[in-house]
Amino acid sequence: MGLFFCAKHMKTKVAIQGVKGSYHHEATDNYLKNEFELLECDTFKQLAKALAKGKVDKAVMAIENTIAGAILPNYALITKYGLKVVGEIYLSIQHQLMVKKGQNLEDITEVRSHQMALLQCDKYLEKFPNWKVVNDVDTALTAKDIVDQDLNHVAAIASRKAAEVYGLDILASSIQTYQDNFTRFFVLQREHNDYEDFNKVSMRFSVPHKSGALVDVLNQIAECGINMDKIQSVPIIDKPWEYSFHIDITFENKEQYYTLLGKIARKLTDLEILGEYKKGKE
Repeated sequence: MGLFFCAKHMKTKVAIQGVKGSYHHEATDNYLKNEFELLECDTFKQLAKALAKGKVDKAVMAIENTIAGAILPNYALITKYGLKVVGEIYLSIQHQLMVKKGQNLEDITEVRSHQMALLQCDKYLEKFPNWKVVNDVDTALTAKDIVDQDLNHVAAIASRKAAEVYGLDILASSIQTYQDNFTRFFVLQREHNDYEDFNKVSMRFSVPHKSGALVDVLNQIAECGINMDKIQSVPIIDKPWEYSFHIDITFENKEQYYTLLGKIARKLTDLEILGEYKKGKE
C-alpha cells in the first residue's frame, strides 16, 4: 500500500531554462496546474540533455516569440537529442517592475533584467533617465537576487510569477512597449504521446536541392486543405547552402494529415515527425 501511495502522488518532473518565477515556470504552471517539480537549468542545452537522459519526465522550451522571432538553436537541440513535441503553450509576456517590500519608485537607482526584457520595456525606462540599467542573465534571477542579497534601491523587471515566488512588491504592471508580446513554448518528452484527437503536427523535412522542390511540397499541403501555421528554414550543417524545414500544420481531421504524408513521401529526402499534439490556446 505504501508503494502504491507514493507512486500515485508522485509529481511530474519538468526541466525549464531559468529559475523559479521565470516565464518558463509560468508557462509550465499554466499547462500542468502546479502538479509538477521543477529542474532549473542554466541553458537550453542542459534542459535538452536532462530530458534525453531521463532525469525529468518533460521539458518546457521556448521556441518563438512574436517580437524576437524563432529561437533557431532550440530546433537544433530538439533534433540532436531526439525529443518529441507533445504539447504547446502560448504565454502573454507581461513585464512587471518589482522591488523589495517597503521600497518605492523614489528609492530606485538601478534596474536589472535580461537584455531582451530591458529592450522590450525601453519606452517605460526612458521615463527614468537617472536609473542605471543593468543587463542580467535571467529575468527571474534578478528578482531572486534582490531577496537573497537584500538589495535596496534596486528594481527587477520580471514576471508576476517571480514577484509571487520571491515576495516582491510590484510597482508598475505590464510595462512592455508592445502589449501583444507572446512566447510559444513546446512541451517535450522522450517519446511521442499516443493522442487520439491531435489536430496539430510539427515536422522537419528536407527536399532535393533543385528548383521547385519546396514549392511542390507546399502545394500538396494546400491541396489537402491543411493550414500551415509556420515554416522555418534551418541550415544543414554539413551541406553548405542547403536547408531543412520545420513546419507546423493544423487540420480538421487526421485523414487530411495521413493523405498528405502519402503524397509527399517520395518528394522528400528526409522526414521526421517531431510531434502530434493538440493545438494550444493562443
